Amino acid sequence: MAKFGRCEEIARSVPATARVLFLNAYTAMAYCNNAVLLPRTMIVEPHESDFARDLATSAFARWAPIAFIEAWLVRLPAWAAVLVFFAPATLLFPLKLGALWLFTRGHVAAGFALLMFGKILGTAVVARFYRILHPTLMTLRWFAYADTWFFHWRDRLYAFVRSLPAWQKTAAAVQRLRGRVSILVSALFAR
Repeated sequence: MAKFGRCEEIARSVPATARVLFLNAYTAMAYCNNAVLLPRTMIVEPHESDFARDLATSAFARWAPIAFIEAWLVRLPAWAAVLVFFAPATLLFPLKLGALWLFTRGHVAAGFALLMFGKILGTAVVARFYRILHPTLMTLRWFAYADTWFFHWRDRLYAFVRSLPAWQKTAAAVQRLRGRVSILVSALFAR
């Protein structure tokens, strides 16, 4: 929170109607050691700072019951870590069945919403479990091999896609657009 003085200085240049939102977001970023200007981080480059994900994850992990569970997960033996790592797929299966039931009853929007909720929840839980259990899981030879193999091929695929002319042209256009949006957003917060 050492950069809070800078927050107050910047906040004085923000219109009064936006000041509360600005101060809350900037204070949260400073608390998470990610103190950068609000318009650039929150609007223009969320993919680089992953501000929202990091803020939500750290806030969730500080909650006492979750911190206790995560400390317990770190101490699990390898075989139990594998069971925990693959458990979300099994535990979220009823949500998928519920979505299917909603689809068959003609509630397509509700079914789609439930399916998306399940997918997002499952992805978030598996990602958190991966981060917590990774050192334990890597002690298993088969998991270490599969992990290395997967990320090797993922990185090769990303490199191939990034080398395509269409990707490069699109990335350049996005960069130009980000620059323009950054200028517009900065002008909105200028005095």
